[in-house]
Parts: sequence; structure tokens; C-alpha cells
Amino acid sequence: MTARTGTGSYTPKPGAAPLPRMIAAQAALETRMLLRNGEQLLLTVVIPTLLLVLFGSVDIVDTGEGEAVDFLAPGVLALAVMSTAFTGQAIATGFERRYGVLKRLAVSPLPRWGLMAAKTLSVLVTEVLQVVLVTVIAFAMGWDPHGNPFAVLLLLVLGTAAFSGLGLLMAGTLKAEATLAAANLVFLLLLVGGGVVVPLEKFPDAAQSVLGLLPIAALSDGLRDVLQHGAGMPWGDLGILAVWAVLGLGAAARFFRWE
Repeated sequence: MTARTGTGSYTPKPGAAPLPRMIAAQAALETRMLLRNGEQLLLTVVIPTLLLVLFGSVDIVDTGEGEAVDFLAPGVLALAVMSTAFTGQAIATGFERRYGVLKRLAVSPLPRWGLMAAKTLSVLVTEVLQVVLVTVIAFAMGWDPHGNPFAVLLLLVLGTAAFSGLGLLMAGTLKAEATLAAANLVFLLLLVGGGVVVPLEKFPDAAQSVLGLLPIAALSDGLRDVLQHGAGMPWGDLGILAVWAVLGLGAAARFFRWE
């Protein structure tokens, strides 16, 4: 930024850019970095869409009455949220912390909460792209969704908050290598036991009561109740996601280490 002097010349006028502009610029950078990372792109885009196509085209898992895509599409949407907000963000932030990127950004004009806001915006932008892609593929496979769009939006937002808090907590407390291993392991475990492609009803009764409290199960079941069965607000699932969001974000804010 420059300022004109009385003699007609221009002199520098140092100063930070407006905060919204800094957050937007950082969010754009975070989004570009995520979309250029082949491993993260595989995790956040390729795997969910492949699962939708594979399990929707081949009769591998008994998804109950109706078309398989009607059961699978909501679960894959939930998986897409988890892969970006939790797994992808945990791994990326963990290595940024290891290499000192977060430490340097923490002393920049962008405040720490602004950096986290930028990361959240990046996650939301990526999720929008994922939702569009999954929806287009599901429609091509004959998906016929129902329900209240506002309920779907609320579920996705609360699910993003819950998984973001858990991902940042992991990235801010574990070493980068441990974060990489733990985040991928949790992703695989929740993919199998979170009601994404295998109905929770297929598990023993004792396990169902525990698995139903997981954020991925609450998100996938809530989306399925609305989009497949045309239910109203799934307050129970929304409540579970809200609790996870408060606990995860609160713990991340309390225990996150920048160095």
C-alpha cells in the first residue's frame, strides 16, 4: 500500500490488510493446497465416489428394501464430510505443525482464530465440491432424495463442526506421524462401523447402542432419515452431533499446541 506525498511521489504505507481479506486469502491458499495434494484428493474425493459407485452397482451389502443408492448416498455424504473435516484436516494441520508452518503463521498479522477460521472455510468449500459431485453421481444412479433441505444443511454443518474439532484436537496434540496413522485408522474403522455402507442393524444389539453415539453414525443416520425416509428434523442425531462439536472444539481450543 502506498500514499502520495506533497511532492507528487509515492511512499510506502505499511500495514496489515483488512482481516476479512486476510482470512479469505488464507482460505483460498488452504483450498488450493488441499486440492493439489494427491493423497488428500484421493481420500476426500475419489474414495467416497468409488464406494458409492461400487456398492451402488454391485450387490455386496444388504441395504434393506428399496434401491441401494437411496441408502448409500446419505452415508457417502457423511463420509465425505468426515474425510475432509477430520481426516484430511488432521493430517495436513499435523504436518504444518511439525514443520513450523503454524508457528510462523501464528506471529503473522493474521490472528490464530483467523487462521482457524480460514481452515474452516477451506473445509466448507471442499465439502461443497464433494456434495455436488456425490449428488450428481447419485442422481445418475437413480437416487430419489426426499425431506427438508434445511435439515440436511444443519446436519452437514454440525457434522463439519464435530469432525473439525476432533481433527484439530488430534493434530494439535499428537506428533505428525502419529496423527497420520491415527487419522487413517479412525477413518477406516468408522467407514466400517459407522453405518456408512453397512447398516447398523447388521451389528449386535450391544454394539448398535455404542456405534449409534458416534458422530459418523449420527450424521449418516440423520441424513438417511431425511433424504431416504422424508423425516423432519432428526433432533436426536442433531443433539449427538452438537455434543461432539462442543466437546471437540472445546478440547481443541484448550489443548492445541502450536509448536
